[in-house]
Amino acid sequence: MTDPWATFGADLHIDPAGATGLRAGLMDALREAARTGRLAPGTRLPSSRTLAADLGIARNTVADAYAELVAEGWLTARQGSGTRVAQRAEPRRAAARAPRSRPPRTSPAYSLQPGSPDLSTFPRAEWLKAARRALTAAPNDALGYGDPRGRVELRTVLADYLSRARGVYADPDRIVICSGFVHGLMMMGKVLRERRVREVAVESYGLDVHTRLLTEAGLRIPCLPLDELGSRTGELSAMRGAGAVLLTPAHQFPTGVPLHPDRRAAAVDWARSTGGLILEDDYDGEFRYDRQPVGALQGLDPEHVVYLGTASKSLAPGLRLGWMVVPQALVGEVTAAKGLSDWASSALDQLTLAEFIASGAYDRHVRSMRLRYRNRRDQLVAALAERAPSIRISGIAAGLHAVLELPEGSEADVVRSAAWQGLVVEGLSFYRHPDAEARREALVIGYGTPTDSAWAGTLDALVRVLS
Repeated sequence: MTDPWATFGADLHIDPAGATGLRAGLMDALREAARTGRLAPGTRLPSSRTLAADLGIARNTVADAYAELVAEGWLTARQGSGTRVAQRAEPRRAAARAPRSRPPRTSPAYSLQPGSPDLSTFPRAEWLKAARRALTAAPNDALGYGDPRGRVELRTVLADYLSRARGVYADPDRIVICSGFVHGLMMMGKVLRERRVREVAVESYGLDVHTRLLTEAGLRIPCLPLDELGSRTGELSAMRGAGAVLLTPAHQFPTGVPLHPDRRAAAVDWARSTGGLILEDDYDGEFRYDRQPVGALQGLDPEHVVYLGTASKSLAPGLRLGWMVVPQALVGEVTAAKGLSDWASSALDQLTLAEFIASGAYDRHVRSMRLRYRNRRDQLVAALAERAPSIRISGIAAGLHAVLELPEGSEADVVRSAAWQGLVVEGLSFYRHPDAEARREALVIGYGTPTDSAWAGTLDALVRVLS
């Protein structure tokens, strides 16, 4: 059976057990990727050492495959320039093809979509060790339905971690485990409706899946204007119908600006004076590079802020593990809402995460990834400065994405041009609230998404599009 081996952003279909052998399988996959456009001409391939490590095969196998494909004309190799896809990967056919009016419908070679970490760096060995220890020590009742708030072991270690790492006031009894931010927001939408809230203010740029969840819960979503100091929370007082506001205060998504201290205070003052709630999405709170960590807004007023965090950026979204720290008055309502939709998240995964955090492996992993992502960010900045100096970059002091400012009227063309290069990028307009003023054109670049072996080629494709 042929298995797709995803490497440097392209799906290369290789049969590792096939009769043709690994080298021939790799060569066939590279030829097909170049022929169909999944690997665009000029694309820089990873080194033989990096690709071999990524695929789990011998380096000589990759080196021999590269050498033969260079001899066949599919690839080019120059000292100091690496191995690249040749400008003409196959001879011209006798009958010329009709020119294409749009990019071919093939899988993209590269992706810079924001919202995902580098999944290849998931700490499999450490996670497996934690899972074994957790399962060995797990009581029998851990395999039952349990407390809908989640396993007490995880809630206890999270209370300690969030307090020291994010400045959150977190008692285990006020933590509710969920299967990610979306699940938590679904529960809060239900709770707000039952409290007769009719409007939840949102930021003028954000994820449409979040606003859809709120509207599907029967809530209206007026938007707060956004500028270089973050969302203008002082305008909440004029939104007479708003009973809650959804914010990303530490690192606004997608613009990347932190909420100014005065505006943090204004949001808390509004919540206190009106009895409103602040829903705080701390989606990438662990990743800070050029500034002191920005503490969670929840620490300013734990009784008016619902703090939502997740392992999706620090570990992997596939774990489906998130957490809510809720005001004491809401614990019963949120627990009841979870019981209706999802009585309990996986107990074994919760116990594993608890052990992973308690053993120190989580902190070690976050430190390692912080350095890795900072290096990528620095390489992105350097490449743009050298090859696309007219592009201004912002939102890079933290997180896993950056914003590249574009000339007026060019965003749609740049996104289309990237698609021709086999590169998936998203424009800032994709995240704009329907009622927000269209003042900027930009790309939102998720530099955490590619694997290490994909990163050089992805960055190369991006600067080709922008230069």
